[in-house]
Amino acid sequence: MPETAGHAESDAPDESDGPELPLPPPPAERRADVPVLTEANIPPARHGRLTRRSTARTVAKVVGATVAVVAVSATAVGAYAVGNLVREVQPGVVFESEEILADVPDIGAMEGGLNFLLVGSDKRPADGSFGDPEIDSAELNDVTMLLHISQDHSHVEVVSFPRDMLVDVPECPDPEDASSTLPAGYGVKLNQVLSWGGLNCVARTIEELTGIAIPVGGIVQFKGVAALSEAVGGVEVCLVDPVDDPRSGLKLDAGTHSISGYTALAFLRTRHAVGDGSDLGRIASQQAFLASLARTLQSSGTLGDPVKLYGIAKAVLQNMTLSTSLQDPTRLITIARTLQDVDLDKIAFIQYPTAYTWDSSAVEPTASADVVNRALQQDEPVVFDPDATSDASYGTVRPDEATEPPQAPASDPASTPVPTVPATIPAEEQLPPDVTGLTAAEERCATANPG
Repeated sequence: MPETAGHAESDAPDESDGPELPLPPPPAERRADVPVLTEANIPPARHGRLTRRSTARTVAKVVGATVAVVAVSATAVGAYAVGNLVREVQPGVVFESEEILADVPDIGAMEGGLNFLLVGSDKRPADGSFGDPEIDSAELNDVTMLLHISQDHSHVEVVSFPRDMLVDVPECPDPEDASSTLPAGYGVKLNQVLSWGGLNCVARTIEELTGIAIPVGGIVQFKGVAALSEAVGGVEVCLVDPVDDPRSGLKLDAGTHSISGYTALAFLRTRHAVGDGSDLGRIASQQAFLASLARTLQSSGTLGDPVKLYGIAKAVLQNMTLSTSLQDPTRLITIARTLQDVDLDKIAFIQYPTAYTWDSSAVEPTASADVVNRALQQDEPVVFDPDATSDASYGTVRPDEATEPPQAPASDPASTPVPTVPATIPAEEQLPPDVTGLTAAEERCATANPG
């Protein structure tokens, strides 16, 4: 199988991408000796010590338990039941766009709906439970998700952005020196932005990419995944084939499993063992987990049970750093009450559409990204092409297809045609065939990687 952008990560067991790399300068100032961000620049084994951009607020990589549909609602009840807990956990992160919330009494009054950024960093916990925090981790935002709650509360979109996607980074305030501004960068891998400018800079980058304002967000910890999955009583997932991944620690037989704790964390972290072994394949299995988690929460009545929500809230608040505007208990409660009544088939998990670069070292947005951006900007619900995921060379399959062998990766990703953007936009946005994902009402099984 050829090397692709999804495989641009190191083969080191810790699943991260190497030590922090500096952002390239703007084109006008670009020097010939600035290193190209490719796999060749990244050490294949352990990570070096970070020397800058480390913040006490950026903690640990989370994948699925950071599901925006759940994390925000869980946080809300915790804020209501134990208001002081919010202030005791960690200081808030200031978002530049949070000023738009100043005169908004309720998120239903927000024109265009509410946008929430959820980030997972590969920074290891200080107790050393996932390796030496000074050696085994960088400050990379390996998980970047955007939750959009519509203004009329009828639909929700959760967009996953590939970690190796090339983006332009705007000027950002220096998180270590409020009086300084960090320069813009161009053609930078998305997962480097957190180490460069902190959570607010990630939010600004996604704002520039999508054309929407993001006033709230947060970062979650490794242990928060395990704690949250245990608090909800486990999440059901299915596997087409057995998986034994020493890198993430996931070891499960084929079939359906109810997973929680560190098994859930391993499932959400595993990359080499699922799909085509890429980050794109990992996103697909994460989305299957999140959809199952959303179904679990609604079917078990958790979102309406104050006792259960308190347990979830406690797990989230102890392992999550929120933007300052989310530390308002009233706002958190409002968000929770909104999410608990959204129909499962109106909760869409979208993988931001990308194509491989010429050398397959990264991915970049396709023309279809404009359709996703427009749906977010215009607060429109989306409809997936029914064949989008089944035609992908990575990812998941429907349960009734689980007995069939998973599709092999495409031999030449660069030759895959990129669909054109539809000329007309219906009231309900029909997504092009290269935009993959699923709704919370759909079940998907993760496909194993035989390699």
